[in-house]
Amino acid sequence: MDSIEPVIFIRNVVKSYGDLRAVNHVSFEVPPALCYGLLGPNGAGKSTMMKMIYGKALRDREGGEIRIFGFDPAADELAIKHLSGVVPQDDNLDEELDVVGNLMIYARFYGLPKKIAKERIDRLLGFMDLNEKRKVAIRELSGGMKRRLVIVRALLNNPRLLILDEPTTGLDPQVRHLIWDRLRKLKRDGVTILLTTHYMEEAFQICDRVSIMHKGEKVLEGAPQDLIEKNIEAYVLEVMDPSKLEKVCGLCEDPAIRQDRTGDMALLYSDDIAKLKAVQEGMEPGGCYLRQSNLEDLFLKTTGRSLNED
Repeated sequence: MDSIEPVIFIRNVVKSYGDLRAVNHVSFEVPPALCYGLLGPNGAGKSTMMKMIYGKALRDREGGEIRIFGFDPAADELAIKHLSGVVPQDDNLDEELDVVGNLMIYARFYGLPKKIAKERIDRLLGFMDLNEKRKVAIRELSGGMKRRLVIVRALLNNPRLLILDEPTTGLDPQVRHLIWDRLRKLKRDGVTILLTTHYMEEAFQICDRVSIMHKGEKVLEGAPQDLIEKNIEAYVLEVMDPSKLEKVCGLCEDPAIRQDRTGDMALLYSDDIAKLKAVQEGMEPGGCYLRQSNLEDLFLKTTGRSLNED
């Protein structure tokens, strides 16, 4: 892997807005045909990092180094855009046009001949299960259809790098899984994917590696399962009403159990599932849930905040 030149090379990157340090000396690399995820709550610096990568925002003058396919976005923004497709957070489609009309306009931006543009549009609408919506006005599409159409638009130039900012926020599970399936196929076809997400399951399902960010800094980096196994207890007991723990407080004080709080919920972590089961059995039925730990638990442990917390 070390001999393969990374598609994305980030080294000690800094970005400030006045006195706010939005990105603080962040470094990571993304090899070809991998999906790399940036995780973190709002304000963690994820979207700022993405914007610097595709040239929409400039890093600080002494703000480290960014190379995308060997190009610096501060000087070679157009070269990077020709090799990339971008799916922004907002579905910024032209409401006055139908599905194909939106795509034909973007095909012209890329300088695609009309025949080639039509062929790609046909193929990509089929790829994202939108063929039946070709002549439908944008205002008549559901949120999931609009999101899939924005992804189709980002794929028109056959990008080698696909950048997605919160690609499935607000979508129902069926549409979310369809998008995940298509992203996996793109990765198998050699496309490198960079995404930000609030969804732990999304990162776990499709990301080969993730960076967990908090307050502009990279807190942890690695394969999702490896990060969980190395940095947090294996099991967690969720208790919806912490006052219910009073009758089993003796069991909870076991040094093998770590307690945490998020919102109005108590979380009991341990590598010994038997100890958590003993706590659960000592409580009234209902109101608690025993499960394996996940990336959201890891973020809470590392930063004191959940992935979805503002």
